Amino acid sequence: MHFTRLLIAILAFALSSDRPTVAADAPIKHRLLFTEYGKGPNRFIELDAEGKKVWEFNPPSTTVIFQALPNGNILSGYGGTPTGVREITSRGETVFDYVSKSHQVFGCERLANGNTLVAEQGPCQAVEVNPQGQIVHVTPLTTTVEGFHLQVRNVHKLANGNILAAHEGEGAVREVDPSGKVVWEYTGVTNTGDAQRLPNGNTLICCGTQKRLIEVTRDKQIVWEFSDKDAPDLNITWISSLQQLKNGNLLIGNFMRGKEGQGAHAIEVTHDKKKRVVWKWENHTLIQSLTTVRAIGE
Repeated sequence: MHFTRLLIAILAFALSSDRPTVAADAPIKHRLLFTEYGKGPNRFIELDAEGKKVWEFNPPSTTVIFQALPNGNILSGYGGTPTGVREITSRGETVFDYVSKSHQVFGCERLANGNTLVAEQGPCQAVEVNPQGQIVHVTPLTTTVEGFHLQVRNVHKLANGNILAAHEGEGAVREVDPSGKVVWEYTGVTNTGDAQRLPNGNTLICCGTQKRLIEVTRDKQIVWEFSDKDAPDLNITWISSLQQLKNGNLLIGNFMRGKEGQGAHAIEVTHDKKKRVVWKWENHTLIQSLTTVRAIGE
């Protein structure tokens, strides 16, 4: 009996030692860069992974959309007089400046070829300019909105050479070919500020004041959706920006215009059926509301 008990104890120890040790999940931390806009000052703010402010910059005019470049610089549209797109360093030094002849610019994107895509309003068009600021191609964009301010927000050049544009005033997302012909569209998305094409051909769309982010197929079927109903405690007011993270999750910007004071400014959610909020950031002492937020290094 003694031998049997000893053998059982040895076997139990061996089996338990073969099992991997499961460590507690490390807290998610992101270095953040965002633009504050609304009741607060129009400014860029960078936070370290602990949420401490490490840099602040006041652009010369209204800025609501930007791209954090791999070299650490920031590419952003500016909507004053003059208007255009500017690239600055982390010290605020201007290294690229395209002055537009349109009425207003907010959206922009640095392309793989080094050129810059500019979303011009009045007339509504996507303009590609080279590093010297010279226009190399103009793509007319279709919208029914006559007033320039809400004609187009963010724009992206797709792998097929087409342009995907979010038209806030009309509540529409359109893909157009280089000549401006509409080849795909999705409408009925109030105050849309951005739309991004996924590798599977579907499109992620920020639905603004509808308080939701949706994924739609080419035949316009909604196959995934995250909204205020999935996280009622976060005060989701206006989904204004989107970033696809390396881990497959989505970083969402929550523009709290008119409902400032509580809830999350930035939300990371899993892009799956569970739609689990895995991380959020809020600091109502530091800012009132943000329009675009990016996790640096993604």
